[in-house]
Amino acid sequence: MYAIIETGGKQYKVQEGDILFIEKLAAEEGSAVKFDKVLAVSKDDSVNFGTPVLNGVSVDAKVLSHGKGKKIIIFKYKPKKGYRKKQGHRQPYTKVQIEKINA
Repeated sequence: MYAIIETGGKQYKVQEGDILFIEKLAAEEGSAVKFDKVLAVSKDDSVNFGTPVLNGVSVDAKVLSHGKGKKIIIFKYKPKKGYRKKQGHRQPYTKVQIEKINA
């Protein structure tokens, strides 16, 4: 059984027991979160799709930790003008473990 959920503007295919790195959530470590935006659910051999989401279906998860991703460098440069701009960015994330798909 798997489900496709939407969180943080992205879509994830999840199964029970999966560990995901998703966009940062405002939840404490060790707390439970519920994803209500379930786009599709596969149960046995049948697949149910929502229009756009399924009603009465949710995915329960547990927040494991928060952190920051690897640093990426943004470098802007214009030739012959003396313009150089260097900027770094580390995207914050939340590490969650999928516990149950309620379908």
